[in-house]
Amino acid sequence: MKEIDWSNLAFGYIPTDYNVRCYYRNGAWGEVEVSSSETIDIHMAATCLHYGQEAFEGQKAFRCPDGKIRAFRLEENAARLQSTCRGILMPEVPTELFIEMVRRVVKLNERFVPPYESGAALYLRPLLIGTGAQVGVRPAEEYLFVIFVTPVGPYFKGGFATTNYVITREFDRAAPHGTGTYKVGGNYAASLRANKWAHDNGYSCEFYLDAKEKKYIDECGAANFFGIRDNTYITPKSSSILPSITNKSLQQIALDLGYKVEVRPIPEEELATFEEAGACGTAAVISPIGRIDDPEKNLSYEFSKDGKPGPVSEKLYTKLRNIQYGIDPDIHGWITVIE
Repeated sequence: MKEIDWSNLAFGYIPTDYNVRCYYRNGAWGEVEVSSSETIDIHMAATCLHYGQEAFEGQKAFRCPDGKIRAFRLEENAARLQSTCRGILMPEVPTELFIEMVRRVVKLNERFVPPYESGAALYLRPLLIGTGAQVGVRPAEEYLFVIFVTPVGPYFKGGFATTNYVITREFDRAAPHGTGTYKVGGNYAASLRANKWAHDNGYSCEFYLDAKEKKYIDECGAANFFGIRDNTYITPKSSSILPSITNKSLQQIALDLGYKVEVRPIPEEELATFEEAGACGTAAVISPIGRIDDPEKNLSYEFSKDGKPGPVSEKLYTKLRNIQYGIDPDIHGWITVIE
């Protein structure tokens, strides 16, 4: 294996030794298979290619100070995948099968789990696709569930550092009561133009308002939003937001640390009242927001005067990371030790 510079890894793809696969045929899931191939052989009429029968998850495994490898909230990822399956009519991957495949793929690729304190982690990508051939618009009869892994660095180059966002009204990520609450590739395809527009204008990411009225905060890029005010963690409620497992965890940690939590619609003008703001998700954990610009209204919302993350965001980030790395007690049963 070529020597990996663990401390300078990008958030990208690096080949590893193995992936694990399981096929759904004749109404049942088969045996778990181990593969060293990086390619999938599928029919040209597969429903994943034509009708978007495709779902995925993102999670991480960490090398910890005690030498053990830990994964975070696997049951929640399995439950979210099952929700997506119900949403786009795919067979649900049983939680036991999901966890068994995670354990196997991490163990098989143990040498790619970055060392503790490198700032890197092993990223897991569970992927479920419709492989059965269909020309009419209807669900497939055959599916493939595969999990591959790759070591990754921070999602944003600076790691836990403030970045700036820009509000877009021209683009929508997802419609209310559409597929926004499911983790499907189509939602990310819908964000590509907006994301390029944001990058071209010098921002780290785009910031979406609700698709119906353009009044309420929706998502920030591919992450959930939260704001801090008066010792309260406030995050949007919407029928088009993907339920982030990181956000759910941060809400619980906020309560554990004595903060209040509010999950409700947040009008854009409320941004002016927040002391801190951040984007949260598996890839970035917390990406503190320095500023959100609204070019159409000629407004800017500042959340950091010195360019540093706020104290509450820092506390939440540190606590979550300490749980993931086995440094602080796992009082909620979130951690799976990979043995």
